[in-house]
Amino acid sequence: MSNLSPQKELSNSKNCPPPSTTPIHQLLPCRETTLNNLTIRRALPHRERRMIGAWCFLDHFGPLDLNENDMNVPPHPHIGLQTVTWLISGHILHQDSLGNKQMISPGQLNLMTAGNGIAHAEQSIHDNAEFLHGVQLWIALPNQHRQCDASFSHYSSLPIHKQEGLIITILAGKMFNQVAPTQVFSPLIGLDIHAAQDTRTTIPLNVDFEYGILVVSGSVTLENVTASVGHLLYLGCGRDTLSFSVLKNTHFILIGGTPFEEKVLMWWNFIAQDKDEITQATNDWQAQKRFGEVKGYVGQRKLDAPLLPWK
Repeated sequence: MSNLSPQKELSNSKNCPPPSTTPIHQLLPCRETTLNNLTIRRALPHRERRMIGAWCFLDHFGPLDLNENDMNVPPHPHIGLQTVTWLISGHILHQDSLGNKQMISPGQLNLMTAGNGIAHAEQSIHDNAEFLHGVQLWIALPNQHRQCDASFSHYSSLPIHKQEGLIITILAGKMFNQVAPTQVFSPLIGLDIHAAQDTRTTIPLNVDFEYGILVVSGSVTLENVTASVGHLLYLGCGRDTLSFSVLKNTHFILIGGTPFEEKVLMWWNFIAQDKDEITQATNDWQAQKRFGEVKGYVGQRKLDAPLLPWK
């Protein structure tokens, strides 16, 4: 999904408090915006917390009533990152400049590695689903992989762990002695956790990872702190377990990873190390170079890049 918020300034991963080396509770409000009638709650980047591990962007979108509205993001470019699309309900059609055309449904995952450059478009599909609801996350690529060839993968199934009424899907990384098939380039974890009943439980964590929780429905209570929809709860590093309680039908995303030491500059849909790299990518996109064409997409040919803030 394209970053459609007004681009007033560059996001610099080093321009915020450093990762906490000890457990903390930092409750951060999401920034809310709309795409047509689709509500988007942006959890990352935040001025107080630009990244969690290699995770550098986190949008919670919907629910959108598909009987009255749709979601349509015209072709737009990406560099230096991976996009992870995960749905709670509804269906989205992905089309990209490599020629991929893939519909994603709940329980499936789309992973697009932008590398040196790719363009894609995303559209909701009208079928028997009443609502579109999900998350999209971006993963910053380490320097040694930022210029890799672009690629796209669709995963029709992912490892699932069931525990005390919880259904835990491993989106990325290793957990509960299971490894997600998603190819990532940094030590990280991504979990989708759904409560089929009221429960209180404990899950293992990697003490070297920093973690964050984004609730997409219901609420999560841990250590006398409650996180609900519209907030990101940053937990820092230093935990080997996490105990929490949830009510039935609560749904949340847990992300984590080794603190990302490299500087990450993010502007619009681009991840880079300096302004020159972003300027070049912007000029290439506007000149219809480098990123290719999303053939078969019906609609606006492309999203124009916003004006660079340093121009």
